[in-house]
Amino acid sequence: MASVKIACLGAGGGYFPGALGDIAVTPGLAGSEVTLYDLDLDKAELMAKLGRRFTAQAGTALRVRACADLADALDGASFAVSAIGGSGASMGNVYGTAVHNADIAIPAKYGIYQLIGDTGGPAGMMMGLRSIPVYLGICREMEKRCPEAFLVNHSNPMAVLCRALTKHSGIRVIGICHGVQNSIERVAELLGVEPEELEAVWIGTNHYYWFTRLRRHGRDVYPEVMAKTVARQDPPGQVLTGLLSRAYGYRLGYYSDDHTVEFYPFLAQVRDPAEMPYGLGGHAHARYAMPEPEREMPAAEQEALRKRQLQQLSEELDKRVLPDPSRSAIRGEMIGTLLEAIATGRREVRIVNIPNDGVVSNLPDYAILEVEAVTDSGGLRGIRVGEAPLALAGLLHKRIAWQELVADAGATGDRRLALQALLLDEMAIPPEKAAAMLDELLAASRHLLPQFA
Repeated sequence: MASVKIACLGAGGGYFPGALGDIAVTPGLAGSEVTLYDLDLDKAELMAKLGRRFTAQAGTALRVRACADLADALDGASFAVSAIGGSGASMGNVYGTAVHNADIAIPAKYGIYQLIGDTGGPAGMMMGLRSIPVYLGICREMEKRCPEAFLVNHSNPMAVLCRALTKHSGIRVIGICHGVQNSIERVAELLGVEPEELEAVWIGTNHYYWFTRLRRHGRDVYPEVMAKTVARQDPPGQVLTGLLSRAYGYRLGYYSDDHTVEFYPFLAQVRDPAEMPYGLGGHAHARYAMPEPEREMPAAEQEALRKRQLQQLSEELDKRVLPDPSRSAIRGEMIGTLLEAIATGRREVRIVNIPNDGVVSNLPDYAILEVEAVTDSGGLRGIRVGEAPLALAGLLHKRIAWQELVADAGATGDRRLALQALLLDEMAIPPEKAAAMLDELLAASRHLLPQFA
């Protein structure tokens, strides 16, 4: 058992009800202190109430409290778990906020029709530029108050943020996502087996990877997987992924077309959202119209709205139940057992985003890849998988360079680097148009970009 301090940052957001449940049902973290910090203290207090209910139900005696300031939350922590959307204080998440709506609508004026906009493209870049200074501020506070702590990041753009913090701070950073786990589950469904039965090897960066080996009970099942991939009728939302898998001869891991397509130039090649390929035009076209300027709401109306939103959040949290502690790590992120394994020095294989450091021999060591890694008290060490196939290596080299440019632009406020990222991205447009688009994007988020002042 390891009694540690775990700081939850952005704790009022939608990630933390599940994370708090995972932590509460993890026996090895019993007696730990959990602090919750959010720009909106009332949201953190509601989340602390949920955490106290969970720990009482689980019997793990966690000490859960909300914090009014970041220093208090971090002081002496062993772990800081973050889920910050890069949109300032808001009642929901980053998607649908005024700044993210502008991230989608402004590029649409220039012929770039993004779908999700949190990993690549102009919108993914802007999300990174807004979040990086916030995260670096957290790292500076950690360097003073808990320099040996691990920062466990759940926010997008995952690879950009992890790279920026690894390069521009002294804090150890781990990124967690559930994409690979979901992808293994989809392959298991294709074969009609349980995910735990598969030995999977993959190569890629967050939200884009190929399976390079698939075995079950010691037998190579990759030929069977590819035969079923070739033969099947791809369901809506997985058409592009299926076509690419057949073209490459490798099963793409991330099965969702709306993420996959943002790694390719197709969204900058359509004249109208209705012409999007692979049925992706079903997304609301209203997203591509410039949003109306937000009405300045009187103070009394703002407060009434905020109270309604807090009441709604409280009602939603009252419905949350403890997760099943027996489920395997292949079926989710399982943040509680990840922290427990590091805190106790237990060796365990987990799926994380960390620097490559030799895991894939023909990609840069500094690149943030989504890999299998072994835990111990020193953190995580990636498991070597060999070379990426040539077509995948070429795609990833370009994406890694883009991530590096965005990470540095976000840390330094260098507009030229941001422009270079736009020109390198798969959704690139001519330089004079890219420069004009960049100016509009920066202006729309000016209040959240102190480094570009």
